[in-house]
Amino acid sequence: MTPERTRARLVPMRPRDPHEPGRVASSLELFFDLVFVVAVSVAASQLHHSLSEGHVGGGLLSFVIVFFGIWWAWMNFTWFATSFATDDWLYRLLTIVQMSGVLVLAAGIERVFTEHDFRIVVLAYVVMRVAMIAQWLRASHSAGAARRATLYYAGGIAIVQVLWLIMLLLPESVQLYAWMVFVVAELAVPVVAERRGMTPWHPHHITERYGLFTLILLGESLLASANAIIEALHDHESLGKLIALSVLTLVVTAALWWIYFWPPHHTAITSFARSLRYGYVHYFVFAAAGAFSAGIEVEIDSITHHTELSEVAASYTVTVPIAIFVLGIWWIALRDNADRVVNVVVPLGAVLVLLDPLIPIPFALTAIFMAGVVATLVLRPPAERSAELG
Repeated sequence: MTPERTRARLVPMRPRDPHEPGRVASSLELFFDLVFVVAVSVAASQLHHSLSEGHVGGGLLSFVIVFFGIWWAWMNFTWFATSFATDDWLYRLLTIVQMSGVLVLAAGIERVFTEHDFRIVVLAYVVMRVAMIAQWLRASHSAGAARRATLYYAGGIAIVQVLWLIMLLLPESVQLYAWMVFVVAELAVPVVAERRGMTPWHPHHITERYGLFTLILLGESLLASANAIIEALHDHESLGKLIALSVLTLVVTAALWWIYFWPPHHTAITSFARSLRYGYVHYFVFAAAGAFSAGIEVEIDSITHHTELSEVAASYTVTVPIAIFVLGIWWIALRDNADRVVNVVVPLGAVLVLLDPLIPIPFALTAIFMAGVVATLVLRPPAERSAELG
């Protein structure tokens, strides 16, 4: 059935049915994700250089700050789209405006790491968020019971963007403190808005969107694995170690994929409180996936003697992201679908990974621990799948 359109060829932006059958990610949403991954890739690359040069604290802080802007803009659009997505020219245009902001943001990431200059990143972020304000205001005209929520979203986002612009005028010595306060303000907007009238979300659609973005982020780690092989072809002295690193990276990346997609994620967002936990904790999951690829590059530098870090410190740049990723997914999606054995093995595996750098062959043991976690998941399927098999 063809949707009704106005004279301007626009489709009324009514709330989508949260139980709509066959709801899947659109080609526009997939296109949108690819642009964001460009920014993630740049951020991971800058993190790699900072860590290899020994600037651990500054590099991690810059990554945390930049990644918040990337993740929050992606997440806001994703949840909006699951509730109000249409497929007319204005919706597409505003989405492309957001994508342009991401590309500009990516261009400004290097200055954040090297000069602590946030101007380009903040201005690009504000462009993305202004486009999001326009989307919420448009949705308010046909939102029905969710109208107050859409207006609170639009107003809340607008207020916080003014704060971000004010931050650029503050002395550099207080900008970090302002950033922390304004992050809390951003995170508070959905909490306040949803209490004024819940927006509908499609559990299968929203978790598919998170899963697809996770796949793309894990793809960055596979690229790092390929880089290890490429480096091996030019460094015959370290040939064996680099090829081993490449193989182990593939094993661990596959294990992270297996762990992430083991539980039925749609059961993790059955209430507003649970959806907040699911969405917000994914910041750490996504950031860890991006940092994991940076850690692999640091390991390559360590093997080829191109880093200021010790071997132990270089190993931690790999194992810490793995542990955060696993613990994050266990907390928000896996533990409620697992039995006692799985709920012991998964977090224990993450903790053991953190001990690996203290052992002479750390990354090999990381792969073994992750393979052990996966073997446990194979033998003990989630509750929902067990019922199907039974």
